Amino acid sequence: MDMERQRGTDDQLDLFEEQGTVVRPIASGEGGTGPAALEEPQVSSVSEGERALTATLMERICEPENLNRAYKKVKANRGAPGVDGMSVMELRRWLEAHREDLVVSLLDGSYQPQPVRGVQIPKPGGGVRQLGIPTVVDRFVQQAILQVLDPLLDPTFSESSYGFRPGRNAHQALRQAQGYVAEGRAIVVDLDLEKFFDRVNHDVLMSRLARRIDDKRLLRVVRRFLEAGMMRNGVCVERHQGTPQGGPLSPLLANLLLDELDRELERRGHCFCRYADDCNVYVRSEAAGERVMASLTKFLEKRLRLRVNRTKSAVARVWECKFLGHRILWDGRLGIAPESLKRVKGRIREITRRNRGISLGRMISELNSYLTGWVTYYRYAECRTHLQRLEEWIRRKLRCVRLKQRKRAKPIADFLQRLGVPEWRAWILALSGKGWWRMAGSPPAAEAMSIQWFIDQGLVSLTARYTSLHR
Repeated sequence: MDMERQRGTDDQLDLFEEQGTVVRPIASGEGGTGPAALEEPQVSSVSEGERALTATLMERICEPENLNRAYKKVKANRGAPGVDGMSVMELRRWLEAHREDLVVSLLDGSYQPQPVRGVQIPKPGGGVRQLGIPTVVDRFVQQAILQVLDPLLDPTFSESSYGFRPGRNAHQALRQAQGYVAEGRAIVVDLDLEKFFDRVNHDVLMSRLARRIDDKRLLRVVRRFLEAGMMRNGVCVERHQGTPQGGPLSPLLANLLLDELDRELERRGHCFCRYADDCNVYVRSEAAGERVMASLTKFLEKRLRLRVNRTKSAVARVWECKFLGHRILWDGRLGIAPESLKRVKGRIREITRRNRGISLGRMISELNSYLTGWVTYYRYAECRTHLQRLEEWIRRKLRCVRLKQRKRAKPIADFLQRLGVPEWRAWILALSGKGWWRMAGSPPAAEAMSIQWFIDQGLVSLTARYTSLHR
């Protein structure tokens, strides 16, 4: 009841009102950003006049309308608590008690973020990905900063950058890559940045941000977010590099840093697509590809202080590599990368584990939720045959689950008979002593739990969904 009342309150009232927020301008020369601002000459596409207009960004960040939008966004995104254990549902109460102090600390540049909570998740290709979950309050502040910085920085980014940008997506990147291949650029330079988000150099990143904005208070707060410690197993570890995935600001800062790579590629006249830290350059010969790989590796490691993973990076024919889960064929058509098929089958195995102890209906519901999004993402790939085989395999997995749920011979025979299998055939299968997987692949099991039976149970048809998306 309290949650419903709070939800209604959030929809009707704003946390921050004009009369409650005192805006106090601070001279842009106060404070500093550390060695980043002094590391290199500030050469940028942003003019001095435009940069001067960014000296009071913190006032815009602290505007009531911006803060209210940030709160609603954080609340809608939900997310796990940070190191302080505060949940998203508790954020409103905290802001009501501390909003004035919070605004003052932002306006004078003294805001101090808390450490992030370190969480490791397995990566599809092996290894682990390090996530950093900020506290809810820090996520709120980052979101408020993002809403002001994004409209300023995003329009200056390259047209060949597609990741984590408003109005841009992976399918647009794939379409551009298809066009390059269709023009005859069948060799791809596939750059893999080793643990990119963990290895971002703070000084280099802050120098790039200082070229675009002139509000020293904001620069100090952003740097504190970068340097906030990471809590692992109860121990706070200092961080001197990296921008952990998990906070609203990280994608924008990553694009800001890698925009220098984009500009270098454009200056050299290369055809490329970049989605976050996944960058592919398309050339016409292997010799050209090797030259590009060598020069870009040198540029990234010397200029941006990023490390290229030489094991995973490659110069190869486009159909031998994957880009955003897809494989681009020699004529520019799209297919599904083999690694993506392995990944989807691994996820299906997790959902359809026979020892989960859940009903078949719930299992089908979880499958539908996952598979609908999956086939929607791959709707532009030519994959009808793959989908048909995948459907057959899924149905056999589910038959296996259903038979195991019946456990013994008589319940299995009764179940098969109710679904139209003759008594003698039902008993032959029930008493066969075969394993569950072999039983699920038998003709009586397929006859009883037919395609139409699965449709009646509500299982989504991948091929039907794929066909409907192509109409």
